[in-house]
Amino acid sequence: MRWDEIGEVRCSVARALGIVGDRWTLLVIRDLFLGLRRFERLQRSLGVTRHLLAERLEKLVEQSVVERVPYQEKPTRYEYRLTEKGIDLYPVLLALVRWGDRWEADSAGPPVLYRHKGCGAVAMPTLHCAQCGEPVAARDMQPQPQPGAGARRWTDPTG
Repeated sequence: MRWDEIGEVRCSVARALGIVGDRWTLLVIRDLFLGLRRFERLQRSLGVTRHLLAERLEKLVEQSVVERVPYQEKPTRYEYRLTEKGIDLYPVLLALVRWGDRWEADSAGPPVLYRHKGCGAVAMPTLHCAQCGEPVAARDMQPQPQPGAGARRWTDPTG
């Protein structure tokens, strides 16, 4: 299988990677969450070529993760904003932040802390069961194949 076909696999992770799994895309999304919306600011923050950034933004717009919104006429200029589909990636980014802070931070510590606006505390969200409210981790979950998986089979790595 070629990488450009990964989004066609009957797997939610593979389909998601087909949209956000290439180089730079999650960093573009990170910067959008940090409030950078204009092309020049994104390019300066990321240090990538105009072509590469334009390509990533175009793909995110095509996939309805980001929308282009005009902020100036003559010449027309656009800013990029996360759609609801894009905002739903926030827990994914925070999971990567949590992992990176735990396993890859240097002696100076995490580069960014996240403060909960509601109570003011520094927080790192955790996964909880929607039914009982208990925290969940990999060993607490049991995958159950559904019709959408097709003939794909796997074993439980935690078992």
